[in-house]
Amino acid sequence: MDKIKCVIFDCDGVLVDSEAIGIQVLISMVEQSGLYLNVEESIHTFRGMALKDCFRVLETLLKKPLPADFEKEYRRLSFTAFRNELQPVEGITEFISLLKIPFCVASSGPVEKIKLNLSLVGLLDKFENHIFSSYQINSWKPEPDIYLHAAKEMGFAVNECIIIEDSKPGVIAAKTGGFKVFGFGNKHTAPELESAGADIFFSFETLYERLIAANLL
Repeated sequence: MDKIKCVIFDCDGVLVDSEAIGIQVLISMVEQSGLYLNVEESIHTFRGMALKDCFRVLETLLKKPLPADFEKEYRRLSFTAFRNELQPVEGITEFISLLKIPFCVASSGPVEKIKLNLSLVGLLDKFENHIFSSYQINSWKPEPDIYLHAAKEMGFAVNECIIIEDSKPGVIAAKTGGFKVFGFGNKHTAPELESAGADIFFSFETLYERLIAANLL
């Protein structure tokens, strides 16, 4: 691969440590309907999944539709939880500060959620005007469209970009689009990210060192 000209970040789990918070809100909400889910198993199941697909899984488990206002209430409760608990992913602020090339965020979440979460961890000013949402194009991961859209809007070809992801649907989206993808993994998620085609890393410090050593930045 030639030198990287643009870095495209996923948001949840890559820039902000939000996925466990949001999934815990979902678990608490369905407990009111008598469905009790294991937190760790739920994080594994729902990580990187579009919200509408999470709702379909919950409806299958509940064997009935979710309430009509479920998404509205979820957004309200999750935004409150984010304001109280959200933190940047360890090492991401330092990694971004070292980048000398353009970068952006491409997420399955709505724009207002992306902006809220980035503002809460002090990163919004880094991504202003470079925020791309699946809701803008009506296509969600594992479809590749959000990453193709982001690359096009940033003015770069697929082979000039890398994607940084932490979920299997996101890795599949990136690979399907023809991108080189780096998977931010841990001991639980690394095997499935690697099997989906990601180049695995475990900290942003080591990712930066690898990219410099390979003369990609």
